[in-house]
Amino acid sequence: MLYHSLKNDNNFISFEKAVLKGLCQDGSLYVPKYIPILDNKFIKDIITKELDIYKICMTVIKPYIGECIPDSYIDQIIRDTLSFPFPLKKIHDNVYVLELFHGPTLAFKDVGARFMAGCLSFFYKKIRKKITILVATSGDTGGAVAQGFYKKSGIEVIILYPYNGISSLQKKQITSLGENIFPLEIIGSFDDCQNIVKKSFTDREIQKKYILTSANSINIARWLPQMFYYFLAYKTIGKHDEKLIFSVPSGNFGNICAGMMSKEMGLPIKFFIASTNINDTIPRFLKYGEYKPLTVNRTISNAMDISNPNNFPRIWNFLCKENFYQLKSKLFSYRFTDKETLYTIEKVWNKHKYILDPHGAIGYLGIKRYLKEINSKFSSLKTIFLETAHPIKFLDNMPLSLRDEIKVPSTLKVFLKKGEIEKKVLSMSNDFTSFKNWLLGRV
Repeated sequence: MLYHSLKNDNNFISFEKAVLKGLCQDGSLYVPKYIPILDNKFIKDIITKELDIYKICMTVIKPYIGECIPDSYIDQIIRDTLSFPFPLKKIHDNVYVLELFHGPTLAFKDVGARFMAGCLSFFYKKIRKKITILVATSGDTGGAVAQGFYKKSGIEVIILYPYNGISSLQKKQITSLGENIFPLEIIGSFDDCQNIVKKSFTDREIQKKYILTSANSINIARWLPQMFYYFLAYKTIGKHDEKLIFSVPSGNFGNICAGMMSKEMGLPIKFFIASTNINDTIPRFLKYGEYKPLTVNRTISNAMDISNPNNFPRIWNFLCKENFYQLKSKLFSYRFTDKETLYTIEKVWNKHKYILDPHGAIGYLGIKRYLKEINSKFSSLKTIFLETAHPIKFLDNMPLSLRDEIKVPSTLKVFLKKGEIEKKVLSMSNDFTSFKNWLLGRV
């Protein structure tokens, strides 16, 4: 498989080069030359035959990697990546939740981060030059990337996060490791952090001194393995030719974009719901046809406090060919307030004894809004929303009445034992020149 820039489909590079570059020189994202279509028999076999999850995910991801990594090594990466469960639980009627928080940092981003770490470890052994990962986080990406790359030979990680923009536990997961993990606290929003990262990839002086790549979902090795969630959910819940509806809590739109790729590959999905908080650029775009990012508002669903989502151009330009009618046929999008989120967390617990985190609650609300629009208490189609992080990560923002009900997972207890003390964190303005001077001064 070859990859090209969203702005230029004439120049192609390999999977390896696209992963190592992270972002195109023109500032846009890499996309594959084409979307491979899976054989209908394979889709049917997911349900009717005992295909294990590793075989399924190998079949899904292999066309995108090609010959850049040997099959045996890809298989090992997949097994390391999927070393924890992905339970699918029924909430009520035809509404299900896919839990994606059973990895080491209790967030869905563990999958992409671990997969990318495996790919970059292989490439480092090949090129034998230090790789620097520069990543912006609105919460869970930072912890997942820090854990995924911790002590990886030949790789260092610089993580930018917004001041007062992530939870205390998310901050601890980034700042308590040390070694090859370097956290930077940016006085600004996630969008400011993201802009610094983007500018770094197009700055010639930085590019001369660093082999620089990103571990945000802008990187294809972080973005594409997120397709695994949808195939695993289908294996658990589906029957052949039954179409599913997914509601995805959406901030940077990498997860939902990967889901839409799964649909294009042949997975029976009817459509997607992008559920957002009050940072509602995409719901407004779908309603009014004007793409207008606004100032970021802080919410209790902080991983979605993003106004200009990086991955939306992959949906708009690549998957929908800038066709508004195509977009509206594939994607619904709704926004919800903190008040609605907290009310829903309490209501679902009281009625169904399931604890949602603030992001999962917004995913659930997306399904409820859709069902209300079609005037149905429940749909004949099965609906799945994603619970993208464990509620314990947002304990300070959860309803007081539920806090005693939230149990600390054993994986977190082990982490807290190892990393009780945060390392000293460098705080920096959101000015790119300040960051550039610091980065170049390190070499």
